[in-house]
Amino acid sequence: MERKVQLKTNPLPWLLERDPANPGVRYFALRDLLHRPADAPEMIEAQAEVMETGPVPVILETQAEEGYWVKPGAGYAPKYRGTLWSMLFLAQLGCDGQDERVQRAIDYVFTHGQVKNGAFSYSGAPSGAIHCLWGNIVRALLDLGTWGNEHLDQTIDLLARSVTGDGYEHYYKSGIQGPGFPCSANYGLPCGWGAIRVLWALNAVPSEGRTPAVEAAANACIDFLLSYDIARADYPYKERISSSWFKFGYPLGYVTDVLLNLEALTEAGVVDDLRLDDAVALLLSKQDDQGRWLMEYSYNGKMWIDIERKGQASKWVTLRAMRVFKRLGVKFAES
Repeated sequence: MERKVQLKTNPLPWLLERDPANPGVRYFALRDLLHRPADAPEMIEAQAEVMETGPVPVILETQAEEGYWVKPGAGYAPKYRGTLWSMLFLAQLGCDGQDERVQRAIDYVFTHGQVKNGAFSYSGAPSGAIHCLWGNIVRALLDLGTWGNEHLDQTIDLLARSVTGDGYEHYYKSGIQGPGFPCSANYGLPCGWGAIRVLWALNAVPSEGRTPAVEAAANACIDFLLSYDIARADYPYKERISSSWFKFGYPLGYVTDVLLNLEALTEAGVVDDLRLDDAVALLLSKQDDQGRWLMEYSYNGKMWIDIERKGQASKWVTLRAMRVFKRLGVKFAES
């Protein structure tokens, strides 16, 4: 199916500008929109800039010598500055996973943040495993180049089985409550945010790791997400549909938006399905006359460093949108 999408203006030149405050945008634009190889000189230069300016060095400077942030332990607390959050944001901001400090953090997370059954948990116990956090950490570890680590293999397999129920032994009232996506954080209802995070994580698993369990879980995520109206985000809820679905922001914590749903589905290869159309139209409607998208949701004031400004044009959100349009086959020039 040929999907006809007309961008108001091409924002790619803006994303490719050198920006000391947000150097990761240029790095990801080169990689994801122009498909530059990792060993291309401009990619090497862009990666170096990420490690030298902007938010990544600020986050790394706050790391303890032992590899954790703020306080030792499982790493969930304090929110948005603790170890798990710092790792998550480093990955999303383009940090070089080969950096010695990052490797130290990865070792710390596997030693202290991974609970005894292999999951990642908000409480430090298996009963506190929830899909949004667990998927976030798996995705961050994969994005930081941790593939091949036996501890990561274990948690990917368990994450997949927590969805299918095949070989997953224990569900808890305080966390994931059964096969599929029922979660205590969503009053025991199947959680759209959790399903998106699981799919987002499994998308990053290399082809050699696409076991039957991973494939079955990814397909379950896709089926669940497409069984509801993506543009309305009418996934099971108790009181009302969360307004956060319709506010696009960056970096991505546990809150999930319609744009991330599109990112995860298109990254999984879902590009021709007509059930995407209304959500794509919603995304396009938020583009301004300069071809940019606003920062509508932000963790500023809660993280180690603020990322852009809420209510203003956002390179990060624009990058996210352009990844979706790239996968949908929309053509745009470099200049």
